[in-house]
Amino acid sequence: MVGPRLLLGMAAVAVAFAAADTYVVVLALPDMMGSAGIPIDQLQRAAPIVSGFLLGYVAMLPLIGRIADLRGRVPVLVAALVIFAVGSLVTSLAYDMPSMVTGRFLQGVGGGGLVPATLALVADLYPAERRGVPLGIVSAVQELGSVVGPLFGAVVLAVADWRGIFLINLAVGLVLAAAIRAARFGPQPQQTGARRRGLRPIGGLPDLLGLLLLAVTLVTGALVFTQPSQLLRDLTWGQLFIPYAGDGRWLTLLGIVAMAGALLFLVRCVTAARPLVDLRSWATSVREADLAGALLLAVALGGVILAFATADPKVQVFSDQGLWYLLGSAVATAAFAVHLRRAEAPLVPTGALRRTPAWGAILVSFFIGAALIAALIDIPLFARTTIYDDSQLMAALVLVRFLVALPVGAVVGGYLTRTLSAGLITAVGMVLAAGGFLLMSRWGLDTLESPTATIPLVVGGFGFGLALAPVNAAMLASTDDDVHGLASAMVVVARMVGMLVGISALTTIGLRRYYAEQADLPAAREVCGGTTRCPKFTDLLRVAGIAQEHTVFTGAAVCAVIAAVLALVVFRGAATRSVDTADVLRSTG
Repeated sequence: MVGPRLLLGMAAVAVAFAAADTYVVVLALPDMMGSAGIPIDQLQRAAPIVSGFLLGYVAMLPLIGRIADLRGRVPVLVAALVIFAVGSLVTSLAYDMPSMVTGRFLQGVGGGGLVPATLALVADLYPAERRGVPLGIVSAVQELGSVVGPLFGAVVLAVADWRGIFLINLAVGLVLAAAIRAARFGPQPQQTGARRRGLRPIGGLPDLLGLLLLAVTLVTGALVFTQPSQLLRDLTWGQLFIPYAGDGRWLTLLGIVAMAGALLFLVRCVTAARPLVDLRSWATSVREADLAGALLLAVALGGVILAFATADPKVQVFSDQGLWYLLGSAVATAAFAVHLRRAEAPLVPTGALRRTPAWGAILVSFFIGAALIAALIDIPLFARTTIYDDSQLMAALVLVRFLVALPVGAVVGGYLTRTLSAGLITAVGMVLAAGGFLLMSRWGLDTLESPTATIPLVVGGFGFGLALAPVNAAMLASTDDDVHGLASAMVVVARMVGMLVGISALTTIGLRRYYAEQADLPAAREVCGGTTRCPKFTDLLRVAGIAQEHTVFTGAAVCAVIAAVLALVVFRGAATRSVDTADVLRSTG
């Protein structure tokens, strides 16, 4: 028997590890492209590796959050970790773009599902007036992933190839899933309905036939993915890899065995009295969570994600197909609204977000995301434009000064939520962030060489961190217990969508300034004798690049101020400091 703090600690570690995976792919992307047969100069073809993860992370969050409300936090945490581990396995074995994107999508689903379940778990374990600090800690470890992720990737890539990153993810995911699944708490409330179905005691005998079928599927599937050269060249074993038709590796004897094993394993999970994975109870939970509504909302969110994530911000706000993606998103949104009115048990229960702080938290989170992405993307770009034009590492270290202050602010913001209003703390945090951006908008060519450049970075990072816990606290305090998972998911979704829209819009606005500053370039080229390599021409390019970043920083400051004003207005009724204290751990799996 372990305490709730240990449970929350394990969940927080899982959130941090999944968050690190979001950023680790940045370093591994060139090698992953090579393994998928994509030339390094065709970076746009690798966009699905990133957008696939985002689709899984964002589009499935509302459904996962709702399932966490119906089935319980711990079962969803375990399932999310298993899905994350499976996605890591598929990614590590991937041999082409479809298999790689599939793995990244599963990683996104699992990694994203950890966040709302963990935030809702905080609401289960702590009364409203004591949630601030644990919410701040969860927010801190989530943001800490942006610091640890690149460092973790760099360390692994120094001793192994990119597949090693995802194999480590696989091991950590499975260990954490087993640890959380094995945890027992007391006293435990009786579980009813969907919370109790299919949760067999840990001490029961495992499904040996299910284990055998799973083992066959994994072993043969891994051989199909990797096609070891030693076996391929062997006269006997090599016949297992010869396709019966065409050249597809899944039409071989090994491929057919792998697919048959997977199918039989699924059948076993549906028909067995005590299956290894109780798919029947999970299917019931998915239906009760409103699968149709979740799919409509996923299409709506997916359209927005694809429209902005597949765009080239240097020339467009959204991609060439963006209008069609957005049109599809609009149609799905309208259908979702109609569905909510007609469904007996909709994904978003009637009145679930009726209180002003609840829907206000979604708006505030959107603008926080729109401002935050400017720091994550444009601070390193500014460093590359100015003094670190030949070092990606040094440019990234400039951003680390911002990122280190962010989790500190998250913990402090959570602590202050005990005694101060969520609106005030959020507003102060976003005003600090806006102030940091405004100072950045005055940086010059050599500002980063001065120690004073650290001030706006630390102030901005601390300000963003300060605002994270109060937003979550306001949402949880203004929604009913049985929708905390869904509510937490909506906050995360809003921030991710804000980041996507923000980076496209702010970068496009910044580029207009960039092109306006290039008016003197033709004259400079003539002075340089037609070449673009002389100091005068290079300096003008840098000035234009700096002007672009200044515009982005100014736009981000505006977004931060909007978030601050909204927080003061919409969080006035959020009782984050004192409400009833009867919440205890009500879902242990």
